[in-house]
Amino acid sequence: MSDYSFKIEEIQDAKMAPAIPIPYGAPEFETVKFNTPITPKENVLKIYKKEKPLWMPSLYFDVNFIQPLVMPDAYARCKGGIDWFGIEWEYEPQTKAAMVKPGTRRLDDITNWEQLVFPDLSAIDWQKDYDENYKDKIDPDKATAFVIVNGLFERTADLTSFEDTFCYLLEEEEALEAFYTKLTDFHIELMKIAKEVYHADIITFHDDMGTQKNSFFSPVTFEEVMLPHYKRMNDAAHEMGLYVNFHSCGCVGNQIENFIEAGFDSWEGQDACNDKIGIFEKYADQLAQISSFSPDPDGKLSDEEYEQAIKDRVRDYGKFGRYIAWYRENDPERRRKGYEIMYKESRKLYCD
Repeated sequence: MSDYSFKIEEIQDAKMAPAIPIPYGAPEFETVKFNTPITPKENVLKIYKKEKPLWMPSLYFDVNFIQPLVMPDAYARCKGGIDWFGIEWEYEPQTKAAMVKPGTRRLDDITNWEQLVFPDLSAIDWQKDYDENYKDKIDPDKATAFVIVNGLFERTADLTSFEDTFCYLLEEEEALEAFYTKLTDFHIELMKIAKEVYHADIITFHDDMGTQKNSFFSPVTFEEVMLPHYKRMNDAAHEMGLYVNFHSCGCVGNQIENFIEAGFDSWEGQDACNDKIGIFEKYADQLAQISSFSPDPDGKLSDEEYEQAIKDRVRDYGKFGRYIAWYRENDPERRRKGYEIMYKESRKLYCD
């Protein structure tokens, strides 16, 4: 049996991986690449295969995290403009994000969804985009996660309004069934492109479903209206050899069993409004987790306090062996040092 115990040589003479375009309009940056006993890709996929990893991965360091701006949805969400379904988005510099432009309404009623012109995915030169923006930057030793935004609930709200969408979920089952069937077909075709052209291993699929206090709708509504479509989508992804990470913000802990039943492999949710540890304790064997982790967002911690915050994260979240940290730090020196601490501490946790 291989000896995978941590050795100091792993972090010595480390190389740098090239910067690649990062999702959500975030600035790209180089990342350190340690002399790991297995590749970062193999380690990340151990988590998705429900095997014990050798260290706790960090999204930017261990994953090629991509969201091609050749997709109108991605461009509109990052910079503003018209998305795939003709919705206008407005960029807000203060929050560095875009929202549907106030007063915009693409459909007067969801029962008229057939008025929509679904995008022709073959009209985009995906290979050209890959060759020009990713081919020479993608690290084959890392897993690749491809971001798709605007899931079933979000798309309905963007096309109409949040208020009316809540009513549609209760009153327009037939229209939603037909619309969501068509929309799921579209998402499956997009996932094929992610796999075949961008060599994706993981799809990060967005559908925010809650406020800071509760989910927008009940688990029963999710089960009856959305779950069959998401299960079909995830089954198709799994047949392609893809794993699906479900990005769903808000207090959605009451939906976890639905996420699992739908076949999502991991959940990317907020720490601040969910009992993430409690969910791990109950469901870690069925659902991996990803979450944003900024040890010192206000820049007030000493170096010792910063290091302890990372060690605490490794201890509390890493102990389940099913966690990927979306470690975020703007300072380049602190970012590298922080990842080194995370790597060393989790290597010792799992292998010493």
